[in-house]
Amino acid sequence: MKQIAAAMFAMAVLLSSACSASQVINTGGDTKCKDFTTQDEKKQNDEVSKMLKDKNGTDPSNAEISATRLSALTYCQTLGKPDTKISEAPHG
Repeated sequence: MKQIAAAMFAMAVLLSSACSASQVINTGGDTKCKDFTTQDEKKQNDEVSKMLKDKNGTDPSNAEISATRLSALTYCQTLGKPDTKISEAPHG
């Protein structure tokens, strides 16, 4: 019983912390620019890969992931607003 209570407490702390959803789970195209620009390249690639797979139904190539990541990053750093989703960036 104590283990369940401890697990529930840990989940509550995690959910109530200042972390955005994309820092905890892969939100794909729903990732906001403010989160995307602070992520490392691997996390950005994971987000872009999920976005492309959700859109196309197939796993994207490494070249497609890299090109789309660069496009989304450039968009977020220039025209995008902090709450703009990376799926709104022009890509492929």
